[in-house]
Amino acid sequence: MEYYFVYMTGLAGKDRGYWNAVNSAKLFSQLNPYFIFMDSLTLFPDTELYRMEREGKFTPAGEKERIEELQVFIKNLQIRTHLFANSSSNFYPGTAYLPKERDFVASELQHVCDTVSEDKMAEYRRNLKSLG
Repeated sequence: MEYYFVYMTGLAGKDRGYWNAVNSAKLFSQLNPYFIFMDSLTLFPDTELYRMEREGKFTPAGEKERIEELQVFIKNLQIRTHLFANSSSNFYPGTAYLPKERDFVASELQHVCDTVSEDKMAEYRRNLKSLG
């Protein structure tokens, strides 16, 4: 039976992405989904996390931290799967078949981290009005 999972970078909050990625990759590897859809947390007004951020109860991960979280997740997956990170919530959209394209995707994500500023990535997210 084919089934899919969704993984959302940034959902664990600031400075928690690494461990979220490692632990999630372990679990996903045990459950072996055929597809994994990747999204990145985007806070919109009138949502609970948006309110929590405004109240200082939740601190979102930065944009580079989210990309690093995605790299860690991909590097720690121990399964064959189709990865889709092509929604508008992802600063760098893409797709890959793992493990075959693991190194290529990790390299591309590192290139983004090395060449694009946090401010430019944050501006992209601020300008998202919806994900649909």
